[in-house]
Amino acid sequence: MSGGTRVLVVDDERSIRIFLRASLAVEGYLVHEVENGQEALREVPAWRPDVVILDLGLPDMDGREVIAGLREWTQVPIIVLSVREREQDKIAALDAGADDYLTKPFSVGELLARIRAALRRTVPTGGHVFEAGDLRVDVERRLVTRSGEKVSLTPTEYELLRVLIRHAGRVLTHKHILQEVWGNSYEPEAHTLRVNISNLRRKVEPDPSRPRYIVTEPGVGYRLRDEAG
Repeated sequence: MSGGTRVLVVDDERSIRIFLRASLAVEGYLVHEVENGQEALREVPAWRPDVVILDLGLPDMDGREVIAGLREWTQVPIIVLSVREREQDKIAALDAGADDYLTKPFSVGELLARIRAALRRTVPTGGHVFEAGDLRVDVERRLVTRSGEKVSLTPTEYELLRVLIRHAGRVLTHKHILQEVWGNSYEPEAHTLRVNISNLRRKVEPDPSRPRYIVTEPGVGYRLRDEAG
């Protein structure tokens, strides 16, 4: 998947840019670097990267402004790489349109996994079937099976699973999920989401106490893992 894949790194720390270029080049990625937000907003339409790795603390503007500017016209995957660890910062970046969020210092292996997940979401799968481990969801037929056995879901549980599948691999904030499942006209409490997630896990997870598919991003939201393991 990495052969010829273009990655734009937006970070004002030269050492980070050099490290990312070296780490990604070894894996076959083509890397281009910029050091501020204005350059990023110019280079994305000019260079057309497949993935953007973005720092939030840029010298000329906040990274969230870059995300907002890009989301006006493109859905290129954006992975935030920042020293900001507060939940509010993560939520704000994800709600602005970022696909993922990693804090510095970071593991290169984890970053590569997040890039692969982001790229999978941009490549058509050729069908409407989601599979991970023993879980299989035929979205078109609304058929959910685990280890070949049919799983019965309530309409709300199925809609929740469908939203997670549509954004598989991506961190979704509580607000994002609530808006997609229940709509803007109704504002359920966060407790409602937790209860439905818990019920859904009991039906689709091999061990609900140790979720394999629907994982919690503490204080932020949830992610549906789109690979087994």
